[in-house]
Amino acid sequence: MTFESDALIVGAGLAGLRAAVELAGRGDVAVVSKVYPTRSHSGAAQGGIAAALGNEEPDSWEWHMYDTVKGGDYLTDQDAAEVLARDAPRAVYELEHMGVPFDRTPSGTIAQRAFGGHTREFGAAAIKRACHAADHTGRVILDTLHSEALRHGIRFFSEFHVVDLILQHGRCEGLVALELATGELHVLRSRATLLATGGFGKVYKTTSNCFANTGDGAYLAYRAGVPLQDMEFVQFHPTGICGLGILISEAARGEGGILRNRNGERFMERYAPTIKDLAPRDVVSRAILTEVREGRGIDGRDFVHLDLTHLGKDALAAKLFDITSFAMTYLGIDASVDPIPVQPTCHYMMGGLPTDADGRVLGADGKPMPGLYAAGECACVSVHGANRLGCNSLLDLVVFGRRAGRTMGEELPALPRPAAEPDAAAPVRGRLAELRRRPGGERVGALRSHLQQVMMESCSVFRTEGSLSRALGEIEGLEVRRDEVSLADPGSRWNADLLEVLEFDSLLALAKAIVVSALARTESRGAHFREDFPERDDAAWLKHTQVRLAEGEIEVSYKPVTVTRFTPKPRVY
Repeated sequence: MTFESDALIVGAGLAGLRAAVELAGRGDVAVVSKVYPTRSHSGAAQGGIAAALGNEEPDSWEWHMYDTVKGGDYLTDQDAAEVLARDAPRAVYELEHMGVPFDRTPSGTIAQRAFGGHTREFGAAAIKRACHAADHTGRVILDTLHSEALRHGIRFFSEFHVVDLILQHGRCEGLVALELATGELHVLRSRATLLATGGFGKVYKTTSNCFANTGDGAYLAYRAGVPLQDMEFVQFHPTGICGLGILISEAARGEGGILRNRNGERFMERYAPTIKDLAPRDVVSRAILTEVREGRGIDGRDFVHLDLTHLGKDALAAKLFDITSFAMTYLGIDASVDPIPVQPTCHYMMGGLPTDADGRVLGADGKPMPGLYAAGECACVSVHGANRLGCNSLLDLVVFGRRAGRTMGEELPALPRPAAEPDAAAPVRGRLAELRRRPGGERVGALRSHLQQVMMESCSVFRTEGSLSRALGEIEGLEVRRDEVSLADPGSRWNADLLEVLEFDSLLALAKAIVVSALARTESRGAHFREDFPERDDAAWLKHTQVRLAEGEIEVSYKPVTVTRFTPKPRVY
């Protein structure tokens, strides 16, 4: 079946929904989502959204911009960081006016709390900048934007998995999607298509990401020849529940939580003496694993404790209810009585599809690709550089989602309607038929688990040339085995086996892009830490990595970082 619209948005998280709301009234707008919209992973965000409102203490957008640049280890494009920090107060007040129920100060203004890497006076001390709704901020913003989209009459294609982009006549003219409930392929034609498909944390075994985060949008564009940027920068959040990866938000440390080793020491004083437990995530993750390596993990094991016991039961119930519920549900721990075992978990991808500040996807020549846009975690503006600060992700989604939607609306009149073409779904239909005919062979679940284990062991918080080379060899072996995968379920309706095969294509290609990019960058910067090259090297490496597929091979190239206000300095906290 074929559908037509003026603008298609792939992904119903905050970036996609904010773009859809911005486009409302500018044409026929449709949102395609692999999951029901309110199950989008944006709803899992706990701690808050950053903005220099100054409600709790004096603040300024310049300080916020500086923290974003410094937190990104100076790989952040500073023009994008300025857009983010300047627009943050407007974006938060806009959400408030839409109905987002932020917590309040006694005087009635939006409450704010401290978060990792956010400081006053260009690094002098931690500051309260995170606007929050208890510890489920993403959930309430997602519900609010979904309601706004419905109010504006936005059309939704829920539980449709995008399997191909229609790139022809030098532009993007829509996509092909698999309806999960029926197994039917649909062609959705459009003059403008926005990819807002989120991250791909499921590349790793231990991750805070949901099962749907497999990087489908980024992969489809990459497969079609669009470059990926800064893929080596993968953020590991320091406080995932031990053994599970489920997130314990930075809000816990923002409210006064303390990380302790087996000796009960507040060990972050050694690694970040000024802001201690509220250092950026890459700094804290390396500190935890250093404590473990040096034998100071709890009971000699691979985790430390997050101590909230001194905060009191009432404060935990009021401000950190979700977090304490997770501790009880998954570990049987009452966080008001006992500390929570935590260890780093894959959380966020700083890399993705290169875009300008208005959401236009940039091709290998650095020029916008007509009809194709991206926003959110699948995009790389680059506003997060080598390491994203907490609470800047929700802000990124609503600021750059809005800008992408506005740009699409402005450019729609000049974009031609897609011409009637032969069946755009034919190549996908052929591949699915071939999969169903293939005799019994490899099972995709085993290959996926192998990939995730390899990435966890060889390309996570600490890396070396040897570990990365081993990972690359394993991935190339999995590419061969992938071609022998067969389906256990030949059916059409709700075929989870087929969906996992399609998702594995994405994960395998994106994992290889991460490893190749990490091998090429022979320095340590932000979340990319090479033990064989432990220092940051601005003379050689103050530049963005780009990888693209050319005739099946990965080509690596570079482009300069935009530096405007802040020259690179040693990153001390």
